[in-house]
Amino acid sequence: MRKRMGIIFGIIILAFSAFLIFGNPESENGTQEEKDTSENENEESGVRPVEIFSRAEEGEVPGVPFTVGETNREEVREKWGEPEETSEEKGETVLDYSSRNVEIGLSGDMVTMLKSDRKEETSFGIDELNSHKKPDRTEEKEIEEDRTLVYTLSEGRVLEFVFLRADDEAEDTEVDYVTLSAGTLGADDAKISNMSLDEKIGQMIFGGVSGTEMNEETQEVIEKYHVGGLILFGNNITSAPQTVDFLNEMKQVNENNPYPLLLGVDEEGGRVSRMPPEVTKLPPGGEIGELDDPDLAFKTGEILGAQMNELGFNLDFAPVLDVNSNPDNPVIGDRSFSSDPETVSELGIQVMKGIEEQEVIPVIKHFPGHGDTSVDSHLNLPKVTKSYEELKQMELVPFKQAIKAGADVTMTSHILLPAFDEQYPASMSEAVITDVLRDDLGFEGVVITDDLTMGAITNEYSVEDAAVETVKAGGDLLLMAHDSNLISTVFNELKTAVENGELSEARINESVARIADLKEKYQITGEQTPSPDFQPVNRKVEEVLERVS
Repeated sequence: MRKRMGIIFGIIILAFSAFLIFGNPESENGTQEEKDTSENENEESGVRPVEIFSRAEEGEVPGVPFTVGETNREEVREKWGEPEETSEEKGETVLDYSSRNVEIGLSGDMVTMLKSDRKEETSFGIDELNSHKKPDRTEEKEIEEDRTLVYTLSEGRVLEFVFLRADDEAEDTEVDYVTLSAGTLGADDAKISNMSLDEKIGQMIFGGVSGTEMNEETQEVIEKYHVGGLILFGNNITSAPQTVDFLNEMKQVNENNPYPLLLGVDEEGGRVSRMPPEVTKLPPGGEIGELDDPDLAFKTGEILGAQMNELGFNLDFAPVLDVNSNPDNPVIGDRSFSSDPETVSELGIQVMKGIEEQEVIPVIKHFPGHGDTSVDSHLNLPKVTKSYEELKQMELVPFKQAIKAGADVTMTSHILLPAFDEQYPASMSEAVITDVLRDDLGFEGVVITDDLTMGAITNEYSVEDAAVETVKAGGDLLLMAHDSNLISTVFNELKTAVENGELSEARINESVARIADLKEKYQITGEQTPSPDFQPVNRKVEEVLERVS
């Protein structure tokens, strides 16, 4: 009997265990709560907005092994073979890899657009995207019945998320596709896509020359190093005909280069003048400023531009927008229009526009303002201890207004401003060039350094190291005015920095594109300049001199 009861009890335990294992409908796959959690995890397994934004800042789209602005057509074909279809849309060649749910846009030979509708990147809705980052703008196209959220990224790239609009506006539809494009830099990248790295680096150098006529040294600088520009000083200029001939020789040597030379000179009037003896010189900015006449300032700019045209220059390192706020300043003084920032702004902009009227490139200088220094940066590194708020009230005022008025080129100064950067002077500082000049003031043009051979730099750094730091910081043109031997040194250092990854070629492309745009805007060519006739221009200068006397 006891034995039979034991067997029965054992059978009951086995039956109950079987019920627990096989009878509970949730036992095979866990609890319903566990199932819901698992499904949610699967839903979240796709690429989220944070990763897409992160990759887009590098010019990439998740799942696509190419980079906007860096990858070329041949590299695409090497990795992915021929596309299923090729078409032309709005000046771009579009490679359709439909089997991969990816389209690739090419401008020239360079990838400038990546479009993906891979479900791994489109498994989220507008609400999730908005919660991560608000768009810069929203576009709705009634014909195509879609809504596009547009984000502007660094280096001019544009990221777009396209959603098909639902019938019920409350419904949160998923992304239809994602597009990353080179944006405003796309066309520029196409312009420079056929340039070698050597040619690109050369375009970023604005060099000085020796002598008063073409020699082997200057010829090598143009032909071997592909320099973007050359500057002349008083020791390069003896007469008007000699200056015209010298500049014409430079253009002739550069004729096989598709990118014409910027030919510049420091011509402000007053004590900063490089004009030959045949030219009547304008009075300094301070004397123009005392009259406080915008029309006279504009006329002065026109005369400066006309003087440049007669000699064959296409760029003038003027006007000075420094505010003469420190009477002990050894380098600015009467080069400034005034100690009042509003007067400097108004007159400086008129001079700038007058130069532009003659189709000559003006350069506003010396950002972010050299007026309150007590040290000559030609000799040593000045230091200005003002706060950002103080600079906004004085030094930055003329530059901010000139940028709003369309300034195309800004020269940065060799001044240490601890409020922005305790290590590097403004000309080498990312905080000054990128954060303040570009981001805060909205400057989109070309940034050129003051001369890197000045004592403010050479007493602290090697010129080649300063050049690399300047490019890292966002500078475009490197002015090396007084030692042409340094051109090869800086050229090689920049090239090495790109090859070892210290600088990206995309960063080089960004500057070269801006320089190419500048030359195109002002229609810079290699056309020869005819013999000069300064009598009409000199008469206009005499009229200005009568006004200020």
